[in-house]
Parts: sequence; C-alpha cells; structure tokens
Amino acid sequence: MARRPLCIVCLLLMLSICAADYAGFPLIRGNPVSKETASWIEKHPKSVICGEVVQTTENEFSQSVYLKDTYLVYKSKKISIENVKVFLKTKEELLPGTVVQLSGKLQRVESKRNPGEFDSRQYYACQHIYYFLNKAEILKKSENYSRYQQFLFNLRKKFGEILEKTAQEEAGILEAIVLGDKKNLDETLKLRYQMAGIMHILAISGLHISVIGAGLYKLLMKTGIGIWPSGMLALFVMLQYGIMTGGSVSTMRAVCMFLLLCGAKITGRIYDMPTALSVSAMMILGESGAYLYSSGFLLSFCAVLGIGVAFPVLKERFEKSEKGGKIRNKLKEAILASLSVQLTMLPISLYFFGEISLVGIFLNLVILPTVGIILESGVFAMLVGCVSIQAAKVVIYPGRILGRFYEMLCRAAGNLPGAVWIGGQPRLCQLAVYYGILTGALLLLKKRKGRISFLLLMISAIFLLTWQKKADFSITCLDVGQGDCLVLETATGNCFLVDGGSTNKSKTGQYQILPYLKSQGIGKVDGILISHTDEDHISGIREILELTVEQVNPVKISCLYLPNWKNPPDSWKKLRELAQKAGIPVKTLQAGKCIAAGKLKMDILWPRENASGTDVNEEGIVVKVSYGDFTGLLTGDMGEETEKRLLQQGKLQDIDFLKVGHHGSRYSSCQEFLKKIKPEWGVISCSSTNTYGHPSKEAIERLEKAGCQVYYTMKGGAITVYTDGNKIRAQEYLTAG
Repeated sequence: MARRPLCIVCLLLMLSICAADYAGFPLIRGNPVSKETASWIEKHPKSVICGEVVQTTENEFSQSVYLKDTYLVYKSKKISIENVKVFLKTKEELLPGTVVQLSGKLQRVESKRNPGEFDSRQYYACQHIYYFLNKAEILKKSENYSRYQQFLFNLRKKFGEILEKTAQEEAGILEAIVLGDKKNLDETLKLRYQMAGIMHILAISGLHISVIGAGLYKLLMKTGIGIWPSGMLALFVMLQYGIMTGGSVSTMRAVCMFLLLCGAKITGRIYDMPTALSVSAMMILGESGAYLYSSGFLLSFCAVLGIGVAFPVLKERFEKSEKGGKIRNKLKEAILASLSVQLTMLPISLYFFGEISLVGIFLNLVILPTVGIILESGVFAMLVGCVSIQAAKVVIYPGRILGRFYEMLCRAAGNLPGAVWIGGQPRLCQLAVYYGILTGALLLLKKRKGRISFLLLMISAIFLLTWQKKADFSITCLDVGQGDCLVLETATGNCFLVDGGSTNKSKTGQYQILPYLKSQGIGKVDGILISHTDEDHISGIREILELTVEQVNPVKISCLYLPNWKNPPDSWKKLRELAQKAGIPVKTLQAGKCIAAGKLKMDILWPRENASGTDVNEEGIVVKVSYGDFTGLLTGDMGEETEKRLLQQGKLQDIDFLKVGHHGSRYSSCQEFLKKIKPEWGVISCSSTNTYGHPSKEAIERLEKAGCQVYYTMKGGAITVYTDGNKIRAQEYLTAG
C-alpha cells in the first residue's frame, strides 16, 4: 500500500465523504437547495423551471426527460436546482441540447420508506437529481440542440432496430448486453438472471470494455498505425460507446480503467490495477460523492478488487498443482476467480439485496468465458446490419444460440432447491468486521500460513456477517401507500403475512414486500392470510404468487389462507388458482379456527360460519394475535357494523395493539368498540395522497380519547411493534436512524 500512494488518497477521500455526510453536509443524501427555497417548493409545488435536455426515455404510456443545469423561477429570481427528471403530460419530441421551460408539480425525490426497499433518493442523487417535475407541460423550447448528442441517440436507436430485426426473440437480451438498453427485456427473464447470479452480464461493465476496447486496440495495431494513434483512437471510440450506452457507474469505472491502460501502453509504463481502480474511484466520486453509497459503484469496485487483490493470493496458495493436467488447473483457476469475486462482493450484495445466488458461483464458470461471443456477435451484427440485414442475421446467430442457452440455464437454476440464499441485511459494523477478517485472512495466506486457518476465518466472518438479533415477536406494518401489509415474525423463525396490496403503488410485492422479507433474512413464510379481496389488500400478494408460479420468487410460501365464503368473488378464485399452480396449499378460515406456531397464536374471530362474501369488508378475516401476555387485533377493513356484532358476541377483550380498521376511516373504530378493547398502541396504514380522506379526524379523535398511541405509515414509513410477550415498544422506520 505504501508503494501505491493513490490508493491511500482514495481511501482518505472515501473516509472524508463519509465523515462529511455524518456531520450533516449535503454531499451524499442532502438537498443542496437552500432551506428557504426547499420550504417554498414544498408549500408551492406548482412551479416553473428551465433547463437543458440531456435525454428522453419513453414507453407505451409515458415520456420522461432528464434536464441539466436546471433553475427554478422563484420570486423573479433564477434559483439553481441542478438536474431534474420531468414526467410529461403528453409526449413531445425533445432533442438533446434543447433548452426548455416547463410548468408542473415539483416534488422532492422520495426516500425509501421500508427496510430493504430500493432507495430512489440515493440513486438519483448520484445524477445530481433531487426533484421530479410531475404532470409537466412545455411552455417554451429553443430551436437549437446538440447535433452530436442526437447523432449518438439516433445511432443507438438504429443499432437497437437492427438487433430487433436480426435477433428476434433474443433481441431483449442482445440489446441489454450490447447497448445497455433493458426496456425490451422481459421482466420475468430479468428476475431469472438475478436468481441465477448472472445479472451482471446485462450491465455495460469492464467485461464489455475489455472485449470491445482491447479487440479494437489490437485490430488498429495490426494496421500498423502505431501505439499512439491506436491507443487514442480506441480510447475515443470507447468513450463514445460509454456515453451512447447510458454512462452507468460500472461503465464509467471500466472506461476510466481502460483510459489508464491505454495511457500506460502509449507511454510505455506498467499498468497497476489497484492504482487504476483508485484513480477511477476518485474521478467518479469527484463527479458525485453520492456514488459512495451506490450499490452499482460498490459492487463494481468490489468485483475488480476480488480479481485484482484476492484472486492472486488464492491462486498462489490453492491452485498450484503438478497433478491433474492443464484442464483441471484451468478449472481450478476459474473456480478460485469466481470465489474471489464472491468473497469481496458478499457483504455488499447482502446489504443491498439481502440475498446471494449460490448457483451463480458455478454458472459464472460457464457464462463468463462465453459472454464475449454473444457480445462480439451482437457488435458485428449491428455493423453488418447497417449494410445488409440478411447478412447480420447470419452473424448474430451464435449470440442468439447463447442467449437461449443462458435462459435454459437460468430456468434450470430456478428449479434447484437452495439456489438462492437469503441471508438478510447486515449492519454497517458487521460489514466492517467481515472486511477486517477477510483482509487479515488474505495477509496470513500471503505469508504462507495454513489454508485451514484461512477457511476457518472466512467461515467465522460469514457467520458474524449474517448473524441477526431477532426480537421475540414483532408486527411490522409496511408502508405500501394506500393499502395494507402486515408481517408477523418470531425469534424462532416463524413468519406470517396478513394482506399485501396497494392502489397507488405498482409492483408492491416485488418492490416492498419481498425486499423487506429478504432484508430480514426471511426465506420462508409459514402462511399468508388474506383478510378480504380488495385490491389494496391483495395486489402485492397476487404478484408474489405469480412470481412463484414463474419460479422467480426465492421466498418459499407454505400456505395461503382465504376467508371461508360461500360465494367468493373472482379475485378470491384467482388467488386460489395461482396458489394451486405454484404448489401452495390453500385453506379457508372462519370464526373459531386457530393458527399456532410456538408461542404465537392467531385466533380467527370473523367471518362467521356460512358467510356469503358479498360484502368483503364486513365479512373479512379478523385475527386476534397472542404472544405471551401480548394481544393484538388485526381488523382488515372491518367497519362499525362488524365491530358491534363482535361486541354482541362477546369475542373482544382488552388488547395491546390494534391495526386500525379500514385505514382510519370514520366508519370504523367506533366509540363502543374502542371502549371495550382499550388499545394502547395503534397503526394506521394509508397514503398521504389518498382521495378517501383517510385517516379521518373523527377516527383519530376516538382513538386518542381511548388512550391509544397512534402511528401512521404516511408519516413514519414502516412501523414495527416489538414485544417479548410482556414489554412493548414501537419504532418508525423513517426516524429509526
């Protein structure tokens, strides 16, 4: 390290950025806009902004525009708000470099509101985007635009059209691998790649730059034009390729390192990978410090560290063998390379995704040596396709065959038990301990200490990384917007979901529910209880069942519980059908039944026997949860009518926790009901933008009058109530840090 001063400088830069963030400076996650301006925007979201178009993206339903150098017209002043993402009301052609003035609703990019959820605020901060302009209308636009940027855009579009014509069914894969464009990639196939641990080949990375850049450099050298022209021309082409394919952080890292590699060749200097990696990191962090908390940045750099630092040590101590022949040693080398990358990426993968593809360690032995073929065939097909589509169809054929082969491998991997290990999200201190042990283990190995010691140290590191202290029992009400989703978990490993859906958030199952389960290390759900079949209670569950049918859901579901209705609606039947297709048992619940798991007991208080199912709210499942001396009541969308019926039947008693009925509707939580159950803690799940008036002032007043401490997902994000069966505490996710 002492002989690599730039590595030390890079480390100090990272520590300085972390320290600045901890001290409250808005370098990573803060809002660079002044407090006065931010406050004005919050109070007056209807705004006028002006900026330069960088790029536009569109699908069948909408169009979004990225603006740079954007300013807000505020009190006759121009206030810089850096970059903005605009969502247009109507589609309109906007060329890169065009200066536009727009009006719309300016809103702060939302931060994540549940554990494990994707952090949009962090992602967009990397691009210096802190606000979205929604429902935007164009007021003015300039006639001038960037002809070169438009040329790159048109070139990418042209290449994409060639791939679509020549690759046909495999076009989505080829476009993703060659152009970094995933818009035509099937969502299910994308999840298959993720579960198989080969998602990285769909991102423009060092592999692409090395295959294309190094190939171009060698080709130019063979023409005899010399080292300088070859290196400079190859570098220029790769820079344009990086810009054309979107300029992701992995692309930026790879292009920076290729720049240094070319510089070393041109000047006759020795290329040092750790130094090149450090310089690349400093260049990227200098552009935006927010990348330090980016999964793409950390995974990309950890992968290179694994190959450049860990692999040489493991290779020296484990690979050498005079027996077995060349093929066996090559295979051993490939396994060690894959293992090196996995060891360095493991903590980051768990921290951001809560899961690791175990089968990916072995699939990459097949994928990595062959992905160059699919990349080269795609590139040549695009070039040949500019002259002849028929000839391009021949050139791209090897890539199409490999694309199909990759999909077959992913499907086979999805069928393997234990293909994905859900380890949960470690704490930052656990990451530090793991990397400390890994560094020490590699140093010991480098000093020719025992291999057994290395293995024991790494087993200990993985155990410490994945150890999680669980509360005896917890109920988490996820923030799913206008909807409901409860997760019940015990320290002994039992887990139940009660509902899961939303009417104002799409893909709740994929973006909120499953990420939460993975972050908590929950790989198996003992049962999903559906209180009733309104969309805001089942949309996410239906999605999870669909993913399970497609074998792209790593979380195992043991049973689906539905209300016992004589005439259930079609949505009830659809859930049952999906569960049966997925091989998940389906059971029905009514008053008098009970689900027990260790100390956890769930008594079903409603619906009554022979319920028709015509009024799903009033005939939904009501659950009394017991754990030691703790009792809770989960009421679905039960209204005043059912509350009074339960009172008449004498099925209610004092409780500690109440999932407030019907999102805090004024027609729920009546005074007689609350007087009887006397809840101490309550959670209302609703969206701040809902049009139903939830929660109502009347319901809140009744709850507070009954002595209930009320929490709201719209204010605190996910709400978790912890208990050991005696003492109780509640925690809001947005204030937990």
